[in-house]
Amino acid sequence: MATIYVTLIVRGYKTYSDVPDILKPEVKRQLEALELGELAQ
Repeated sequence: MATIYVTLIVRGYKTYSDVPDILKPEVKRQLEALELGELAQ
């Protein structure tokens, strides 16, 4: 599920604040792995 949120964030459909709290750490980790950590703010 985190990967789906990462994809939606990268494509501009969602923001990090839309991610459920339980998934935020994994979404942040994946965004940082893609060198897109600035999107996890």
